[in-house]
Amino acid sequence: MDNKHTHLELIQGIINRMGVNSFLLKGWTITLVAALFALAQKESKSAYMFLAYFPAVVFWVLDGYYLWQERLFRKLYDKVRKINESEIDFSMSTTSVSKEAGSFFDAIISRTVLPFYGVVVIAILFVIFITPK
Repeated sequence: MDNKHTHLELIQGIINRMGVNSFLLKGWTITLVAALFALAQKESKSAYMFLAYFPAVVFWVLDGYYLWQERLFRKLYDKVRKINESEIDFSMSTTSVSKEAGSFFDAIISRTVLPFYGVVVIAILFVIFITPK
């Protein structure tokens, strides 16, 4: 039982890191978008507002990637949880569970990622249109 417990702890560590990375990306998205808005106001250049789309979209895709990886490792965790102690090989490969976890695109448009980044993208668009030129 010791090998299984150790293997599950290793997988759980990865799952936790993916969650932390996702949280940090959301914070950086808000920070960078707000900074670009502030720079646009200070310099009176609306081009900086359009530039705010770049971090929003890049972080959206990256956050989707972290969520997808988290889903893969959750499936691996479930698989390892069910196998016998004698079959534990400490493999961290998620290829055997990739069909069960959904696709990368599914993660990008998930109900936890899409609303956050969708609101950010719509807010950027809204600010661009209400800001005097």
